[in-house]
Amino acid sequence: MKKFLQKHKISIVFILVGATGGFLYWKFIGCESGTCPIKSVWYWSTLWGAAIGYLVGDLIQGFIKKRRKGKNE
Repeated sequence: MKKFLQKHKISIVFILVGATGGFLYWKFIGCESGTCPIKSVWYWSTLWGAAIGYLVGDLIQGFIKKRRKGKNE
């Protein structure tokens, strides 16, 4: 478990930041009419924020791994 957390710490941090951002987006901007499928319910916007956070975190983690690999060679 410790190795998993250490290996994916950047992605995990970005997932948490994205989920928080998605929740805050719903809380302060949201959709009052209920016709917006993603923004009308808190858990959908939080889930989408977490997904975007994961994608960004994974992208950054990939760049970091490539950079480290290039320095080691």
